[in-house]
Amino acid sequence: MQNSTTLISSPLGVLAVLIFVAAFFFLLEQTSKARLFQYVPPLLFIYATPVFLNNLDIIPSSSPVYSGLSAFALPAFIVLMLIKVNVPAVVRVMGKGVLVMLMGTAGVMVGAVVAYVIVHGSLSEDAWKGYGALAGSWIGGTANMAATAEMLGTSEEQFGLAVIADNVVYIVWLPLLLMSRDFAGRFNRWARVPDDRLASMDAAAELHDEEDFPPTMPHYLFIFAVAIGVTWAGTTAAPGVAGWIASSAPELGAVFSVTTVRILLVTTIALVLSASPVSRLPNTTALGTALIYVFVAGMGARASVAGLAEAPMFVLGAFIWIFIHGLFCLAGAWLFRVDVHTVAIASAANIGAAASAPIVAAHHRSSLVPASILMALLGYAMGNYLAPMTGHLARIAAGQ
Repeated sequence: MQNSTTLISSPLGVLAVLIFVAAFFFLLEQTSKARLFQYVPPLLFIYATPVFLNNLDIIPSSSPVYSGLSAFALPAFIVLMLIKVNVPAVVRVMGKGVLVMLMGTAGVMVGAVVAYVIVHGSLSEDAWKGYGALAGSWIGGTANMAATAEMLGTSEEQFGLAVIADNVVYIVWLPLLLMSRDFAGRFNRWARVPDDRLASMDAAAELHDEEDFPPTMPHYLFIFAVAIGVTWAGTTAAPGVAGWIASSAPELGAVFSVTTVRILLVTTIALVLSASPVSRLPNTTALGTALIYVFVAGMGARASVAGLAEAPMFVLGAFIWIFIHGLFCLAGAWLFRVDVHTVAIASAANIGAAASAPIVAAHHRSSLVPASILMALLGYAMGNYLAPMTGHLARIAAGQ
C-alpha cells in the first residue's frame, strides 16, 4: 500500500528515483575520481541513500515497484550474469587456483556458521538470514546476495546489515590482498610453488582471448528474449516443483519455497545456456549489473534506519568470518602449491567478486585480469546454491 504522505508516491516516480540514485553514484565515482570509491564501493551509497529517502518520507516503504523488481529484475539479472560463465577457460588458465577458490568458498561457509554461533546471541532471531545474504556476496557477488536474500526472505534491515558488513570488511580485506604481492617470494617458497607455474599461467592466459564486440539491435532483442524467456520458464515451473518437494519431503517444504525453487531453476537454466552459443551474446554482464544496483536501491527503500542498530555485532561476526576464510585460502595454497598471486585473486573472486578480482589481478599480474573475471563468474555460478545452504546451516548450528 502506498504512503500518500510521501513526496513521491507514483510507481513511475519511485522507479525513476531508484535508477537515478544508482546512476548518480557511478557518475560521481567516474567524474570525481575520489579515492573514497576505491575502498567504499558505490553499492553502499546506492543502498543507504534510499533508506534515508524512505525514512524522510520522500519515497514510500511500500510500492508495486519493489515487488516488480523481485518478480522480474532479479531473475533477469541472474540470467544475464550467469550465461557468461566459462568453467573450462578458468580451469585452463588458473589450474589449481580454482581449487584454492573452492577452499575459500568452503571457508566462507564454515566461517559463517562459526561466526554466527559466536555472535547470534546479540543479534535478532532472523539474523541468520542476513548472514545467508552476506554468504551470497562472499561466495559469488552482489547478484547472489540479492538472490539469496529473496530465497531466505531476508528482511530489508538484515540485508542492510549484510551490505554494511560487506563494505566494512572490504575496506580492510582488499588492501591486504593487494599488499600480499610484496611477500610473493617468501609466500611461494612456503607454499612450495613449482618454478614453472607462473610461466604456464601466463602462456594459458595468452591463449584465452575472450571475444568482445559492440552489441547491435538484434543482439539486444536476443538478450531480452533469453532473459525474459528463462524468467518465464522458472516462474511457471516453480509452483509445481515446490509442491512436489513439499509432498515428497515435507521437512524440506519450508526450505524449498516457491521463491527459492524459482531462483534455483532460473540459475540452473542459465548455467546450462552458458555452454551454448547464447554465452557469446555481448554486453550481458553490464546489463545484469545495472539491474542489480537498481534492485539493491529498492531493498534500501524498504528498510528502516532503526533496524541497523545491530551493525557493530554483525560486523564483528563478519571479521571472525573473514579470518576463517583467509585460513582456508592459506591451507589451499599450501595443499595445492599455488602462488600468492593466484591466492589473492581467488579470495577476491569470492569476497569482492567481479568488481574486485580484476583490481587484485591487475596489481599482482596483469595477464590474469581476464581469468580473474572468469573466476568471479564461477563464484556467481555457485552462490545461489551454496549461500542459502550456508544460512540454514548457521541457523541449525545456533539451535534456531
